[in-house]
Amino acid sequence: MLFTRPDGDRIPDLSRMRRFMPFVSPRRNDALVLYQTEIELDAANAFLEELNAKRPDDAQATLFHLYLRAASLAMHERPGVNRFVAGGRLWQRNHVAITFSAKVALEDGAPMVTVKRIFPADESLDEMIDSILENLVARRRGRENRSDKEMKLALEFPPFLIRAGVWLLDRANHWNLLSRKMIDDDPLFSSLFVANLGSVGLAAGYHHLWEYGTCSMFGVMGGFRTREDGVEIMNVNYTYDERVEDGLYAGIAMERLKEKLENPGLLA
Repeated sequence: MLFTRPDGDRIPDLSRMRRFMPFVSPRRNDALVLYQTEIELDAANAFLEELNAKRPDDAQATLFHLYLRAASLAMHERPGVNRFVAGGRLWQRNHVAITFSAKVALEDGAPMVTVKRIFPADESLDEMIDSILENLVARRRGRENRSDKEMKLALEFPPFLIRAGVWLLDRANHWNLLSRKMIDDDPLFSSLFVANLGSVGLAAGYHHLWEYGTCSMFGVMGGFRTREDGVEIMNVNYTYDERVEDGLYAGIAMERLKEKLENPGLLA
């Protein structure tokens, strides 16, 4: 049990340096790398217009859906960025899971909901869009998952007991003792966490990584703007844990994501 996990597999033939990095930098935020991409949107906008002409009016796709599609495909192609550190060891995640946050309503004070979803390598673009829309509508209408219910229950206890409970869960993760069900329902056990600030007209920022869980990358999408040459663009800023892979490999993965969005025929 201590040497296996339900969400990942030990990676053979790692270099000594890669194996040693979790001990030099035991925390994710000790090993942060920040990376920015500028993505041209004209082709993606044209692709969306054509795609939505074939979809129902109440199930229209957005650029955010295309981004999630590009991200999941890039992670399947470049699995080295879909790794995580737990218990001082490096693990290869055995699925692509992306978590994203969304406002219940676009107004000050409106609560946030989080959606975590597994992205199979063989699903179609339309299947992905339909599933995300269905999941997001249900969450905005108040459907709670296991993680929501556990958090709601935990907040009934005094702060010192909550801290103790979180510490115990973190230790259980460290020793590979968490069950698949606990991992599958937790939004912080994911390949990538995405925040779409462009949906509220804000510029992209950089986000920290949580020490709890296994999420090794955070992406922040910014608002759209027109470049001097008339091309519409957006920035996406990434924070990632360099312990999982070197900067060149991760940079190529993020450039592959950019390439897919700029050539959206690759997403179909």
